[in-house]
Amino acid sequence: MSSHIRPALAAVVLAGLAACSAPSTPDASSAAASASEEATHFVVLVGGTPIGAMDVTPGEGGYTVEFEYRNNGRGPTLAETVTLDADGLPSSWSVEGAETFGNPVEESFAMVDSEARWTDSTGSDQALPAGPAFYVPNNASPYWLAIAARALMNSEDGTLAALPGGTLSMSEIDQLTVNGEGGERDVTVYALSGTSTNPTYFLMSGEAFFGLITPGFAVLETGYEGEDERLRGLAAGYGAQRYADMQARFAHDYDAPVRIRNVRIFDPQTQALGEPVSVVVSGERITAIDPLDIPTANGEVEIDGAGGTLLPGMFEMHGHMGEGSAMLNVLAGVTSVRDMGNNNEVLGALIDRIEAGEIAGPRITRSGFIEGRSEFNSNNGILVSSEAEAVAAVDTYADAGDFWQIKIYNSMNPDWVPAMIERAHERGLRVAGHVPAFTNADTMIMAGYDEMTHINQVMLGWVLEDGEDTRTLLRLTALRRLPALDLQSEAVQSTIQEMADRGIAIDPTFAIHEALLLSRNGTVSPGVVDYVDHMPVDFQRQARSAWADIATPEDDENYRGAFDQITETLRMMREAGIFIVPGTDLGGSFSYHRELELYQSIGMTAPEILAWASQDMASYLGVGDELGSIEPGKLADFFLVPGDPTADLREIKTISLVASNGTFYYPTEVYPEFGIQPFTDMPAVAVPAE
Repeated sequence: MSSHIRPALAAVVLAGLAACSAPSTPDASSAAASASEEATHFVVLVGGTPIGAMDVTPGEGGYTVEFEYRNNGRGPTLAETVTLDADGLPSSWSVEGAETFGNPVEESFAMVDSEARWTDSTGSDQALPAGPAFYVPNNASPYWLAIAARALMNSEDGTLAALPGGTLSMSEIDQLTVNGEGGERDVTVYALSGTSTNPTYFLMSGEAFFGLITPGFAVLETGYEGEDERLRGLAAGYGAQRYADMQARFAHDYDAPVRIRNVRIFDPQTQALGEPVSVVVSGERITAIDPLDIPTANGEVEIDGAGGTLLPGMFEMHGHMGEGSAMLNVLAGVTSVRDMGNNNEVLGALIDRIEAGEIAGPRITRSGFIEGRSEFNSNNGILVSSEAEAVAAVDTYADAGDFWQIKIYNSMNPDWVPAMIERAHERGLRVAGHVPAFTNADTMIMAGYDEMTHINQVMLGWVLEDGEDTRTLLRLTALRRLPALDLQSEAVQSTIQEMADRGIAIDPTFAIHEALLLSRNGTVSPGVVDYVDHMPVDFQRQARSAWADIATPEDDENYRGAFDQITETLRMMREAGIFIVPGTDLGGSFSYHRELELYQSIGMTAPEILAWASQDMASYLGVGDELGSIEPGKLADFFLVPGDPTADLREIKTISLVASNGTFYYPTEVYPEFGIQPFTDMPAVAVPAE
């Protein structure tokens, strides 16, 4: 259920790449290509696999664009028309179609006299710009980057006010030569910033758009697909440099013991706070927990905990890690993440950089993603076409030695699953996964799954008809049928009892189901209400947009009822003794805080949740002797909050300090780099004189 790049506003905060310089203004006589000479057809690729296209048609005063892709059985379909004024700024823009999960797109923008007016999924608004301003669409193809780039090249200072908020700016990152069917081309790599948390890296050939690049996803001029792997590698490198620069500025590796004075430690065993103490860290480990009357020793760094709560680092159990989410998870107190499927090479390189101390990131437990080939397949991990290949993929992960489990996905032939499970268990790997299409959870339970992934994957077996294909969005839209389901029926109770009897865990991804089923256009999604005002403009707009197509009052009622049924099912699973693991499939960090909060609705208390998210998950992953609690000898993974989250779990959102493997981070220092307003003050830190 992992999401890939969102078509609505792919960009954009760049915060201090060391190699950045101001964008140059192309001279019409010397530019490699002008906008009028650019390609009209672009291919969309994930991990080198074509999954869609973008077609651009120049017109008088503007462009029309068709953009569509399908990956993992879903993706956007968008048709847009934009007209530009004499300065290259949008004077009108319309976008129609559907977002990745089906929410209809009917977006429009127009300049009427001097007033900007727009309507998108969040509602309607208007503004009177004081000067030149660029409307950033909420949902659009990547071609909006080209339009913005040309406008920024023509601006006086390389920046433009953005509508509905923020300031767009563009930095030159690199210059490259690419080769393809169109011959050798010189391209410039830019990073666009100003409305979102992370940079968007894209390529221009003079004033002509060439492509968008990320470590896993690319949109490139047709004929240059052979450059995909190299360009995605470069995108990973640009991101790595950005985060390496941030690590150099914000990671505090004190060359001395560190004493965090006057904190109350949360103990997962007692699920309570202790009396005020000092915690001493030397290197990567906790070395002492001292009474407050023990003075700070000469040469120690002293951090004033101000009577706050010190909690063990938390475990996000359903991540898909990238550099941005890696750092944001650490800042949110999530110091360990189980990755549930990724581009294996990209993730391996990320782990290497984290372990080398080059960038901030959590400890990552890897899952080996295995998917069957089909027109709907995902493009992560290893794709297989036969049972022999599927079993060989298990061996590949076992031979690698750094995978904790395999994860089976939607397009896998269910007939191959028993052999895969048998080999995985022989090789010491656990098995988790989706329910492959054309079977049900009961079959996978009997086959030997150790853990079910996503609560909808279990519940669909109770409402789908034979032959219905869950490789499509049906695996989400069919949840509308849940309100009519009798949760006391034999089918439901039998599945729950079988899971309990066999010791099969569930990774429900509670928060992503809340986002899917309860988000509505024009209102803030309930999962983000506590922090949305701290976030950049793009995040705020997305937080006010629905995911699903809520076309009728009946749809609204059924989706809300589906979430109620999910909540009740999880309550029954917990009461039956099924082990639940908390994970978001939403990138973690702030979403992980919400994931934990939701479990209060099934009867878990705040102290119970805090212990479960730390020591219980550490023990589940087999690292409970090193992580999960704050004790002398254990690794220094913990975070400090001013309040008492045992009384109010929402206090975990207000973090003033995080230690990850003995390296200290202060979120208040770092969040502005992501366009995020900090949540609390910095703690007082006294560093001994040299």
